[in-house]
Amino acid sequence: VQLQASGGGLMQAGGSLRLSCAASGRTFGLYTAAWFRQAPGKEREFVAAIRWSGSTTSYSDSVKGRFTISRENGKNTINLQMNSLEPEDTAAYYCAADKGGPLSTAKSRYDYWGQGTQVTVSS
Repeated sequence: VQLQASGGGLMQAGGSLRLSCAASGRTFGLYTAAWFRQAPGKEREFVAAIRWSGSTTSYSDSVKGRFTISRENGKNTINLQMNSLEPEDTAAYYCAADKGGPLSTAKSRYDYWGQGTQVTVSS
């Protein structure tokens, strides 16, 4: 599986952005997928994850209620809708996938990673 993230950019605080992650591979619909982010000088941290069926999701406390993860298996795409953006959301955002695995917040669980897409939120 190859992953390609897009949709990052510069936004003012309070605004919205939508990230997308396009995946190759016919069986991507069976993968658990997630978004992580990494700010300069900080560890990569979990943001959100979604099971292959799309019926189960998980969010970090810092984004819960503001971000929504979704997937379109027919299009091999994972999306992250980010609303009410805060300067603290500034980071490079990475999509990741794990074949058949449970939802996990641990980056070590995910075998496939896309390149990062930069999100910058100004105050």
